[in-house]
Amino acid sequence: MQPIVCWWRYVRRASFASTSAPFPATAHLSHKRSFLANSTSTRCHSSFFAATGVQRFCGAHLSSVSSNINILRPVSVSRFKHSVREFANNTPTMTASKYQIAERGAPNSTDYRVYFKNENGQSISPLHDIPLYANDEHTVYNMVVEVPRWTNAKMEISLGEGLNPIKQDVKKGKLRFVANCFPHHGYIWNYGAFPQTWENPDHLDADTGCKGDNDPIDVLEIGSRIAKRGEVMQVKILGTIALIDEGETDWKIITINVNDPVADQLNDIADVETVFPGLLRASVEWFKIYKIPDGKPENQFAFNGEAKDAAFATKTVADTHRFWQQLVNKEVDNNGISCLNTTVDGSPYLVANDAADEVFVKSATGGNPEPASEALGKWHYISLN
Repeated sequence: MQPIVCWWRYVRRASFASTSAPFPATAHLSHKRSFLANSTSTRCHSSFFAATGVQRFCGAHLSSVSSNINILRPVSVSRFKHSVREFANNTPTMTASKYQIAERGAPNSTDYRVYFKNENGQSISPLHDIPLYANDEHTVYNMVVEVPRWTNAKMEISLGEGLNPIKQDVKKGKLRFVANCFPHHGYIWNYGAFPQTWENPDHLDADTGCKGDNDPIDVLEIGSRIAKRGEVMQVKILGTIALIDEGETDWKIITINVNDPVADQLNDIADVETVFPGLLRASVEWFKIYKIPDGKPENQFAFNGEAKDAAFATKTVADTHRFWQQLVNKEVDNNGISCLNTTVDGSPYLVANDAADEVFVKSATGGNPEPASEALGKWHYISLN
């Protein structure tokens, strides 16, 4: 495995330039030393963090490094039980509506949900009622943020529930968290999905030789700002990588927030390596190893992990948008996906605003919060062949 030195340099510039706490001087050297030794086996072992300076950055004490990084700080249940937040669109050239989120159920419980409302406070589906394109030229896209960077909770749009709220994935009755695989902490980008897209599980992709994974297409936003869960962010497409997840095509579209300070320097996939050296390599590595701590094998990629350019990615997104149109218009089987919507003209699943609001009102408001996951305080050291 090769060292990913440049990715750490990017993190240091982007995240600590404005903080009063200095980045530990030993972090960069420690990182390089950790990757010098090669291994011929695939293995995984875990260790708990000690409260060193470097580990406060990467582990359970992250919130003490910067007040702007609000990942593990405890919050009261009552504060979030039924609150509404609004994310204003601050792009001067954008005309997209403002969206609100409404949180239901106790955080860190299986009842927790993040519902969406439009600028008039009416309940909507983030999958079906937020447009894919954020401008008339179809060059800027709306991304629904499910997972803010450096967090571990595996949050996702709930496909089977009415209005498709964001919820935390559950496995064997327990909330799911992604493992911290050294040197990565949680998700290393803002992670989410493009609305009005669908990777059709009955469609055999000619490029990958695999069928779709029955989800909206996944999006990685690589800019410097940590997004908020439920935020609708305007992004431009830079390229894509094609994860093959348990035999299914799982596209990862690489994007950047159009308001990012360096957004004008990134227009295609080659620009990512120039502006953020090492990030593409780190991203492929992350997806290869993130399931290994759960006892699963290394993930595979189409194209040997090579990232495809913006034109290829744009066409891929357009294809998944067409598949979504077939889904929401009942031209294909819904595969267990709730297509309830309030805006898609001609859709058999179209409902009035008051019917959508009733779905929200009837959603759960309780829940039993689980103890903090041990995954938040562990690092897994992975060696690949």
